[in-house]
Amino acid sequence: MLTAKENLRQAIIKDGKPDRFSNNYEGISLLFHPYLLASPLVEKGQMNVVNAWGVTNSFPENVPGAFPVHTPDKIVVQDMEHWQDYVHAPSLKFPNELWDVAKGMYEAVDGNLSFKATFIAPGIFEQVHHLCSMDRALLYYIEYEDEMHDLIKYLTDWELELAEGICANLHPDAIFHHDDWGGEKSSFMRPSMFEDFFLDAYKQIYGYYHDHGVEFVFHHSDSYCANLLPTMIEMGIDVWQGCMHSNDVPALIKQYGGQIAFMGEIDNKQMDYPGWTQEDCRKAARNAMDACGKNYFIPCITQGGPGSVYPGAYACLWDEIDKYNTELFGFTKEQLDAQRLPMNIMF
Repeated sequence: MLTAKENLRQAIIKDGKPDRFSNNYEGISLLFHPYLLASPLVEKGQMNVVNAWGVTNSFPENVPGAFPVHTPDKIVVQDMEHWQDYVHAPSLKFPNELWDVAKGMYEAVDGNLSFKATFIAPGIFEQVHHLCSMDRALLYYIEYEDEMHDLIKYLTDWELELAEGICANLHPDAIFHHDDWGGEKSSFMRPSMFEDFFLDAYKQIYGYYHDHGVEFVFHHSDSYCANLLPTMIEMGIDVWQGCMHSNDVPALIKQYGGQIAFMGEIDNKQMDYPGWTQEDCRKAARNAMDACGKNYFIPCITQGGPGSVYPGAYACLWDEIDKYNTELFGFTKEQLDAQRLPMNIMF
């Protein structure tokens, strides 16, 4: 029987041989780095918290994550033609003591059972609209093309410096990188425009990680991105986490399996809402697994981290995938638990 880590690897690689379905986040541990320790993510219930970039964030109850507050007085970039006057990248020079705290997190994870994956958020596209607001940012790609290219280069250079510190000090074997690129039914940009602004940036970032010991890049975008897949593959993404049901994931696996793997297909709205039931979790899990198969696919809630908006839904989904693995492949619950770390909840 494969460990959760090895089973996940076999589900990702070309012509791999997973011996069961990889269950949600069981094979990957999401770990922080000093920047997230120094400028932590906003916790549920916190409102109007200003981060190191000057972006104000709030995290109301019953939503999957925090999001910027973009009332006119809180938008960082007030004049796109002079964005340099407003955007000031936080320092990435951290004391050894903070690196030691982060290293302790990595050392505490059993690397035989789980990939040690550095959690990175937000990504380049998100950082742009966090600084500018979503509606303004989308207009700026058209109205201020040169300035947006310059801003993206500035953010990319900062991310490359972040990557250098992560690889030199923490040595992750995977990264888990957030950047939402669409809504439920369409990408935010047409593919040619997306490629123009973001392909080179991400080839640099993900290329750096791959060149410095990172085996897999997991990219989270809980959205429609089927039309962006050729660009995502060229960027160096190994696993698209967050692929929503609207993408027709089974068809994408047939077309792109072996070039990229898919982690998702179980939208929150299927089993993570007020009044959810065990039957909702069972149906969502089995429909996804029956449709997609265990190669190049990891059945997973589409949100970007282990957990659910409504308490208990993620644990129930986890149990239903275990039951299916038991029925289909003959493994007992005890055998499954012995090959993985205990279930954790991040969100």
